[in-house]
Amino acid sequence: MAQGTVQVTHTGTSRWRRRTGEYATLAAALEAAGDGDVLTVAPGTYRENLVVQRAVVLRGGDGSAGSVRIAPADGVPLTVRASATVQDLRLEGQDSAAPALLIEDGTPELLDLRISTRSAAGLEVRGAARPTVRRCTVDNPAGVGIAVLDGAGGVFEECEVVRAGQSGVSVRGGGHPRLERCRVHHASGSGITVTGEGSGLEGIGCEVYEIKGAGLQIASRASAHLTDSSVHRTSADGITLDTDAVLTLSDCDIHDIPENAVDLRSRSVLTLTRSTVRRFGRNGLSVWDPGTRVDANQCEIHDSTGDYPAVWVSDGASVVLDSCRVHDVPDALFVLDRGSRADVVDSDLSQVRNTAVSVSDGATAQLDDCRIREASTGAWFRDHGSGGSLGGCTIDGVQTGVIVTKGADPTIERVTVSSPAEAGFYVSAEGRGTFHGCRVTGSGGYGFHVMDGCRTTLRKCRTERCARGGYEFPEVGPVSEDCTSDESQARTPAAAEPGTLLTATQSGGGLLGTVPSPRLAAPAAAPAVPAPASGPAQVAAPATRPSQDVLAELDALVGLESVKHEVRMLTNIIEVGRRRQEAGLKAVSARRHLVFTGSPGTGKTTVARLYGEVLASLGVLERGHLVEVSRVDLVGEHIGSTAIRTQEAFDRARGGVLFVDEAYALAPDDSGRDFGREAIDTLVKLMEDHRDAVVVIVAGYTAEMERFLTVNPGVASRFSRTITFSDYLPEELLRIVQQQSEEHEYRLAQGTDEALLKYFGALPKGPTFGNGRTARQTFESMVERHAGRVSVLADPNTDDLTLLYPEDLPELP
Repeated sequence: MAQGTVQVTHTGTSRWRRRTGEYATLAAALEAAGDGDVLTVAPGTYRENLVVQRAVVLRGGDGSAGSVRIAPADGVPLTVRASATVQDLRLEGQDSAAPALLIEDGTPELLDLRISTRSAAGLEVRGAARPTVRRCTVDNPAGVGIAVLDGAGGVFEECEVVRAGQSGVSVRGGGHPRLERCRVHHASGSGITVTGEGSGLEGIGCEVYEIKGAGLQIASRASAHLTDSSVHRTSADGITLDTDAVLTLSDCDIHDIPENAVDLRSRSVLTLTRSTVRRFGRNGLSVWDPGTRVDANQCEIHDSTGDYPAVWVSDGASVVLDSCRVHDVPDALFVLDRGSRADVVDSDLSQVRNTAVSVSDGATAQLDDCRIREASTGAWFRDHGSGGSLGGCTIDGVQTGVIVTKGADPTIERVTVSSPAEAGFYVSAEGRGTFHGCRVTGSGGYGFHVMDGCRTTLRKCRTERCARGGYEFPEVGPVSEDCTSDESQARTPAAAEPGTLLTATQSGGGLLGTVPSPRLAAPAAAPAVPAPASGPAQVAAPATRPSQDVLAELDALVGLESVKHEVRMLTNIIEVGRRRQEAGLKAVSARRHLVFTGSPGTGKTTVARLYGEVLASLGVLERGHLVEVSRVDLVGEHIGSTAIRTQEAFDRARGGVLFVDEAYALAPDDSGRDFGREAIDTLVKLMEDHRDAVVVIVAGYTAEMERFLTVNPGVASRFSRTITFSDYLPEELLRIVQQQSEEHEYRLAQGTDEALLKYFGALPKGPTFGNGRTARQTFESMVERHAGRVSVLADPNTDDLTLLYPEDLPELP
């Protein structure tokens, strides 16, 4: 039963058509009313199913949307089939198969409605209807908030979907509404869904937030255009486009998204203008599949909260970034797979924790007039078929400017790399690349570093103030023409014949002169040029001593009897093998790489140095020098830098011994994303590719080294044997102190020997115990205490100045 009455006011002039009066039910009032009549509904609850079929005005009596409730037990509370005006009503439905408000025809105007319901849809617009809906609120935890279907349209101004059990706004079947200054939030499905061919949506000044699904979902040939709108705080992707969807965003803000801010697939197209994408957990733009495309102009993508690239392009998709900024992200732009392409123009990529631009698996990237700053790697062309170009770009404040690896072949023109920590341009693993008019200044490593097997072309390039040298080339492979370096002051002579090339020495240090191309004539000898003052000193080859002299020094070391035996046995095998070869016999292939295990201070580094000298004296190694490294020298802070550092350390050790101390630190138990395993993998491959050039010795604690040998299938097979360095006995530590005393012209007083033996026997042998190092430190402490004791004597004699007493021993820790 209705509560209250309905006042119908007739505005016509004919007395016989006057219908002014009060009616007990809304249905009766609607039956009596004609076009233009005003139905004023008194406050109360009306449990009726209303159908408006004339152009009337239906409104609440006191102007309050909550005072008049239309709440039938089932069915549609209110159906509008005419160009009526409905205002200040509250609609409540309970039918899960029907909407609370159904608009089927006409151009009605709906104002200040409150729809609080548990229906299939809060407000549904169908067919030829074109309503104007202003300041309406929809709360429907059981279904869709607003649905526009079957070719319907309409304008929604300042409306709000406060809760929806499914999509907040659903457009399908050719619907095409316009939303102005609307808010959609707390939906359990997508915030806004537009799907189906011919379906479209236009939004201006709208906000979508607190959504359990995607904020905006466009699919199946649908389209949408949002201006000055925002999508934020979703549980899934911010915006998704699928199957020929088209979306235009202008002056929009997508932020605080835990997944992809925008995800496009299956030939979808996004046009992004003057918009911002920020604080996203995965990709800012995730673009997949052939025909899928993003055109971004004057946009900003920044502040990633995850570990994923800001822009991801794969499976044949394409992206254009024009006058954009990408910053404060792990990686800026990743382009993967054949057919994928990225074109970046006049854009800034900065504060990138890893790689600004990565191109792999046959993809292409073209950057023109871009600026890359504060990144670990500026651009990395990773593998065969991957290429593109950099033109007129600047790269500043990076670890490495441009990396080209594994057959990639980009064109790099007029690119300036300033202040790279490691190298300006690095080419390895059969990478190619053409570099024209490029420049490197202030490099902490080389300007251009090109490894063996890389057919790289350099023309009119220049390096300045590079710490390790301007150019580091192998003897065969790269072609360099008209390149210069301030380290060598080299220039191409004006009288040089056409085709003259400029080459660099294998050891680096800058360009050393001009020689005719190997394709035209035999190389001439390059003039010697002093190494740059700013670069590190080059490792000089030590004078080769006879092997017996080196072994005699080994024998003179305290203790290490089993170590001496192992080294002599290896030496004998190598020496006999050499003699068999000289006699025309087959020689046993002795693997020379070793594992040294034992506590610190047991002489591992000293023995490694002597081992290198022995191999050099036998002609097995060219120089026999020792290059000692540890984890910090090999492992970089970003993807790719570890391979570069490991390669450079291996190159420094060519002809000698690479000694990796505490090698187990390259494979920590909780490695996760640790780059140490990359160093191991790189080292194993180098040992195989250059097996006769370098001897590798890995060293560390015994238990830890046993684990280290299992981290890579190739590690254990590369090392011929393990030599264990046992801890020194107290008597051996005493002998080291005695040797130190003799070397420094001190003497041990009576009783000091016994005190030292007792001292060394009582020292705790924890993991930091230094063995031989501990003996030397003990001697130094005794000398310090002796100095403090003797310095107060007025006229000390020779005994006073040389004798060390038991009281000079330091306190036990």
